[in-house]
Amino acid sequence: MKTLRILLAAAVMTGICAAQRHKLVINAETPEGQLLQQIGQEQDTAKKTSLMEEFLAKHPKHEGAGWVLDQLVNSYLKANDFDKALDAGQKLLSLDPDDLSTSHNCLKAAEGKKDPDAIRRWAASTSALARKIAATPKPADADAEEEWKSNVDYAKQVDTYTEYALYVAALGAQDPTKRIALIEALQAQSPQSQYIRQLEGLYFLALRQAQQNDKAIAVAEKVLEREQTNEDMLLAVMDHYYNKKQNPDKVIAYGNKLAELMSSKPKPEGVSEADWEKRKRLMIGMGYWMSGMTYASQNKHVETDRDLRKALPLVSDNDQLKAQALFYLALANYRLGEPRNDKKLIAEALRFNQQCAAIKSPFQATARKNAAAISAQYGLK
Repeated sequence: MKTLRILLAAAVMTGICAAQRHKLVINAETPEGQLLQQIGQEQDTAKKTSLMEEFLAKHPKHEGAGWVLDQLVNSYLKANDFDKALDAGQKLLSLDPDDLSTSHNCLKAAEGKKDPDAIRRWAASTSALARKIAATPKPADADAEEEWKSNVDYAKQVDTYTEYALYVAALGAQDPTKRIALIEALQAQSPQSQYIRQLEGLYFLALRQAQQNDKAIAVAEKVLEREQTNEDMLLAVMDHYYNKKQNPDKVIAYGNKLAELMSSKPKPEGVSEADWEKRKRLMIGMGYWMSGMTYASQNKHVETDRDLRKALPLVSDNDQLKAQALFYLALANYRLGEPRNDKKLIAEALRFNQQCAAIKSPFQATARKNAAAISAQYGLK
């Protein structure tokens, strides 16, 4: 009986071969063996793929099915036929669950499909398999040591690749819920990954977009403990505490930090000068506005006057913010000027009240009454 032995090496990654897995003895005198021999000799890629598909259709239980499936996975990947690559890869893994090269190829097929859910699933299973192989104890047999080392090195590289796959998928995800799921999968899989910090800003924004505000604030606070260079996080945390009327010292500190940061931050690439100037004005204005309003709630009139004067021209496009700033500026100046009969400060209080009274807001009626009272008391117009 004429036989041929064919040895198939598994995938190669950065020059390092994974374990040789699929060994096959061909009996060339059988129809199955003849078809396998024909597959091995065929040079045309399309014809070879067709022959392999024919073999699996006719002989799905043959011992050569693993060899053929492995060839097919790689052929489908090269042809960008990612659905077929995944289907063939899953069939091969059902025959050999520890085939790391095939699991890695399935992850690449999921990436090719740009399917966030599939990428997340295959990254998790591939990482788990890679770590299992990497943890394999060193063999006692010296002859097996070199192959063991190669397998462990390959497994570690694949595990690192799964982190990168999640990172790239998270960058490209348009749906915030998909982006969150990918980032959280990376956090769970590899808490110390180099990519987690690089994704913090996107994670925060995705959480905000998905209205998971408590988680977004927790992420922002963690980042701000380390560095205060993200204006969106500064504004969000400041706004969170301001609206909850909690931690006024943090509101003030973050407000001043936001104003300082945006005063010197360069324009990002790809943003127009007009858009950047508008964003800077808004951010600086909100920093001073929340700080000034927090001081107002503490009856710290000097600080209220200082910060709200800075905020006023920057929030003037928003009538509600402007009216509130004017109202509390008027109050601060009156409280500072009234005890010492400082006519200049009293005049400022009148002016701010009059400006507030000209804006339709919840403060309009009270500002109008205050202006009339000051005018009558001090004979001012």
